[in-house]
Amino acid sequence: MMITGKTTLAGIIGFPIAHSLSPVMHNAAFAELGLDWNFVPFPVHPDRLAEAVAGLSALGVAGFNVTIPHKVAVMPLLDEVSDEARLIGAVNTVVVREGRLTGHNTDGIGLVAALREKLSFSPAGRSVLVVGAGGAGRSAVASLALSGATRVEIANRSVEKASDLCLSLAPRLPGCSLGAVSLERLADPGYLAGFDLLVNTTSVGMKDDSLPGLSLAGLKEGFAVYDMVYAPPVTPLMKEAARHGIASANGLGMLVAQGEAAFYLWTGVRPPKGCMERALTAYHSLGKP
Repeated sequence: MMITGKTTLAGIIGFPIAHSLSPVMHNAAFAELGLDWNFVPFPVHPDRLAEAVAGLSALGVAGFNVTIPHKVAVMPLLDEVSDEARLIGAVNTVVVREGRLTGHNTDGIGLVAALREKLSFSPAGRSVLVVGAGGAGRSAVASLALSGATRVEIANRSVEKASDLCLSLAPRLPGCSLGAVSLERLADPGYLAGFDLLVNTTSVGMKDDSLPGLSLAGLKEGFAVYDMVYAPPVTPLMKEAARHGIASANGLGMLVAQGEAAFYLWTGVRPPKGCMERALTAYHSLGKP
């Protein structure tokens, strides 16, 4: 697409940023809708975050995504932060309107949408085991509870970190029972049998590694697995699920859904259904990482 003085810019900040797939998704949607917009990746060193945020606003950028390592650090630099982003404790999308910056978090929206579309799963009234207590884990726990899950437990290498996460979220999620356990519980089918869904929020699987000791044998009918890892497309966790006839999905659906939500926040227009996912699939088919 030709860039002119009338082109509206959006983008993403992070460090490093060369690996980001956001430009592929968003530029495909802009093109399909015929919008005179362009999406640009901006490498921003942590030491220069405040300058970069002020500069993007001054330059008239309509909005930008935020990725590692800036999702938390960007919050005090904004004029306003949505309730959900404040609950999650991180911002991944910023909308700029007349110089005013508002932070949102679309990761939770993306997870719930992906569960619905890829696994026909609704969290309402269900029990979910979340693996990982980092930023993605916190986002998952909050979004699942806000979507009606009645029980969410966090399995993490450091039980103390998982417990701290539960303590920080529990007062704001009174309708959901939160708990923390060691990763060792993944080897106990009797424990896993009490859940309807397992969500992996860690990077385990990206290097063909597996969750330690995990056993998916003998679980209840309808049990499902969601792995936030999307490269490789079929992760070791998904292979293990398939061995036991368990439905599973990778993180591509979440990546697309959170991108679609951000796109709408910036433009006020929904991206064409399936456009972003088709663009990513085509990109990967070319052997791109």
